[in-house]
Amino acid sequence: MMALPLRWPDASMPFLLSSLLTLFLVGSAPSWCQSSDASFPKASDGTPFPWNKIRLPEHVIPVHYALMIHANLSTLTFWGTTEIEITASQSTSTIILHSHHLQISKATLRKGAAERASEEPLRVLEYPPHEQIALLAPEPLLTGLPYTVAIDFAGNLSESFHGFYKSTYRTKEGEVRILASTQFEPTAARMAFPCFDEPALKASFLIKIRREPRHLAISNMPLVKSVTIAEGLIEDHFDVTVRMSTYLVAFIISDFESVSKMTKSGVKVSVYAVPDKINQADYALDAAVTLLEFYEDYFNLAAIPDFQSGAMENWGLTTYRESALLFDTEKSSASSKLGITMTVSHELAHQWFGNLVTMEWWNDLWLNEGFAKFMEFVSVSETHPELKVEDYFFGKCFDAMEIDALNSSHPVSTPVENPAEIREMFDDVSYEKGACILNMLRDYLSADAFKSGIVQYLQKYSYKTQRTRTCGIICPTDGAQTMDGFLLWKSTFPLVPMACSIDIHYQQIRLSPCAHPPRSSGMDQI
Repeated sequence: MMALPLRWPDASMPFLLSSLLTLFLVGSAPSWCQSSDASFPKASDGTPFPWNKIRLPEHVIPVHYALMIHANLSTLTFWGTTEIEITASQSTSTIILHSHHLQISKATLRKGAAERASEEPLRVLEYPPHEQIALLAPEPLLTGLPYTVAIDFAGNLSESFHGFYKSTYRTKEGEVRILASTQFEPTAARMAFPCFDEPALKASFLIKIRREPRHLAISNMPLVKSVTIAEGLIEDHFDVTVRMSTYLVAFIISDFESVSKMTKSGVKVSVYAVPDKINQADYALDAAVTLLEFYEDYFNLAAIPDFQSGAMENWGLTTYRESALLFDTEKSSASSKLGITMTVSHELAHQWFGNLVTMEWWNDLWLNEGFAKFMEFVSVSETHPELKVEDYFFGKCFDAMEIDALNSSHPVSTPVENPAEIREMFDDVSYEKGACILNMLRDYLSADAFKSGIVQYLQKYSYKTQRTRTCGIICPTDGAQTMDGFLLWKSTFPLVPMACSIDIHYQQIRLSPCAHPPRSSGMDQI
């Protein structure tokens, strides 16, 4: 994949691309004309905004996005059009979406999915505090019928590493070159295009990217064709994606070069990097092929075709920072090789945990990150035994216990709502503690029973979402009730002191730094 200076959003998960993408959440809200000033906030133009919650309404559902985007790497701006096929589960004249730092120039609605259907203009209201817009239809949407919302928008490439962003690199000759990339997790797709920016609102995506001939565009899916729009302007058409969350959408416009290999099952794996460093991509490419073959065999589920290897786990296009992907045989250390292998393994695991099966909301981020972190060790210990990752794993468990003992710790599954709270979930509790819990569960069930439960879980919830509270499916029937016993809804680890006499007794207490076990008048017998 590609590499840039970025670490987002957790120290254990390096990211390579500088990217910025806008996410629009579309939902339905109470009829805007029925809202009152007392109940609803004011839109940017002073009009009552017809929705007062951070989460989107549940009765407008996105089905498919047709997205065209054109980035100008000279002016550092972009513009585009998104057409979103939606259905309404109840009659409503309001569609609520996400949009952040985008200028909306036009919005229309047409009944059905046909391009020639008559269009009706939609009034647009903006409420920046919630990063939402409201599209007001002249008539209520009818329940169960398909509609298409078309939105023209524009924005500036982000200077941060969120959304659709500008990145640079310097050639050996000292020339500074610009590229545009995306980083949408957790809530930055709305910075690139209007969308329903919540993980449960999955849809398919048809993406078109306009670029100059000297650049290369890549996205989640394989390139279908390239069309010359005008002199010096090419439009690349990519294949339709599977149903996925908006935060997994990705695209890059650059002058990168690539090296590729095929897995035994016929999946093409490509690593993209700056031209001067493409010769350092061989180790990551070999590791990606080996690990992908392991995962396909372990899960008994094939990966999607044409995986662009790269440390954000976008489906089909994973992005890394250079130091997390490129290996110089003359300069890089053994620890660098371990880090690259673990990072590639983690992001490939996300093609199943996070992409194929996604947490319903960010409070259950551990279902993505804990599983991916755990599968790092399962896969690398099998495919690269010389790296001896078992000791590394136990070190991570102790790190997690140290963090989890702090008063600032939180349960693995904890309520979050706004973007700031969501970003705080990308921590050692979601990653390392989540992985340790799964390791405990595997030891309790046995490796074979755990693997069987994993496969059943992935097959049952493919292209769907899942919650911790219903995650008992991961265990076979004889262990289905064990998840509640693994402290998913409590912070800290248990400390279990043992006292041996004629009988064996135990006492379970909270583990805290520099604390002594409290004395008890009695102990429970085993």
